[in-house]
Amino acid sequence: MLNMNDIMETITMIQEENLDIRTITMGISLLDCADSDIQCSCQKIYDKITRYAKNLVKTGEDIEKKYGIPIVNKRISVTPIAMLAGASGGDPVQYAKTLDRAAKDVGVNFIGGYSALVHKGFSPGDLELIQSIPEALSQTDFVCSSINVGTTKSGINMDAVKLMGQIIRETAEKTRDAQCIGAAKLVVFCNAPEDNPFMAGAFHGPGEPDCVLNVGVSGPGVVRAALSKMPKDAPLDQVADTIKKTAFKITRMGQLVGLEASQILGIPFGIIDLSLAPTPAMGDSVAHILEEIGLEACGGWGTTAALAMLNDAVKKGGVMASSNVGGLSGAFIPVTEDAGMIDVARRGILTIEKLEAMTAVCSVGLDMIVLPGDTTAEIISAIIADEAAIGMVNSKTTAVRVIPAIGVPEGQELNFGGLLGSGPIMKVNPSSPHTLIHRGGRIPAPLQSLKN
Repeated sequence: MLNMNDIMETITMIQEENLDIRTITMGISLLDCADSDIQCSCQKIYDKITRYAKNLVKTGEDIEKKYGIPIVNKRISVTPIAMLAGASGGDPVQYAKTLDRAAKDVGVNFIGGYSALVHKGFSPGDLELIQSIPEALSQTDFVCSSINVGTTKSGINMDAVKLMGQIIRETAEKTRDAQCIGAAKLVVFCNAPEDNPFMAGAFHGPGEPDCVLNVGVSGPGVVRAALSKMPKDAPLDQVADTIKKTAFKITRMGQLVGLEASQILGIPFGIIDLSLAPTPAMGDSVAHILEEIGLEACGGWGTTAALAMLNDAVKKGGVMASSNVGGLSGAFIPVTEDAGMIDVARRGILTIEKLEAMTAVCSVGLDMIVLPGDTTAEIISAIIADEAAIGMVNSKTTAVRVIPAIGVPEGQELNFGGLLGSGPIMKVNPSSPHTLIHRGGRIPAPLQSLKN
């Protein structure tokens, strides 16, 4: 039963500590929209999305008013479009334009699923979709794209890794007049989850139901505020316990919103993804949580250890609060979206090499990092390969979302606006991985993949 202290604590979390529902994401299967005629397939897609999601935004707004809980984003994820492109043939960009038109008409701010799953090789439609990504993301506003190039079970498709280095660079070049923003809507995964509600990596996996509602909850400011009330000499197991208890409270709020929204919309409730997803707003930073734990600055020695503890405690608290925890669930470290990380990146304390180490223990990977404009496609591919190897060997999700700053002089920054934030160009080791990347083939699955 709720008491006045619980109510006042929640009000404080929302008003002063940036607690919010980061997204309610409707996942929609488009498998029944496949057609040998791409025009017919596009029409089926538009009709199904607008039919299922017509009340998604209104439902989110009504719940916001009822409970006073901010729901920042209302989004849609769909079946990987490469599956439909394989059946229809034709120019996949038509699918991207259809998704963009449907997203605008129902009022959501992003739609994910311009995607392909190529971890073991290319099926019909995969190559065509991947090669169309620069054009698709330059001609749409709300479409997000993701490619899965590896899994623990299958290894890493290095032909796909090589191709994605080229595609990321081409996408940035196509959108250079808009801060290279196309690359900010493109992510490359290893072990991509099928129920992730967060963009740009959200897609509706083929094993998911016809339609489902997933919820992404966030609250870095709440966790930091809880830690700030602890003595500076409190042992780390007590710090972890405080994080866990705070994550429990945040997840329960997400469960409430998810269940209510799914009932109103008449679709199943899927998962809660409790991920500490920062924003550029002050007081909403994962870096500042790590500094509250005891670091002078995020990026210094001890950062990986503090992040490992934070990520684990968040997962434990979430699992205790709901049996529907899924997606990524943990801590995100997107540089341009985190006020604290923007600061330490500008000061040169946080480097790409340190971020790579951090990705071994957090929920995603090298995220929203601005690279020098002359970074080669081979180096981008090698960055993807390194991240995929971390994910493959450790049986975890890793990802790469990097933005080459095409035509931007050293010392300047890219500014995407909104939740995507802004950030400095980070230094990249120029040593060439050309021979490694052009070997192609597949990095075999590790021994620990043989679990049967």
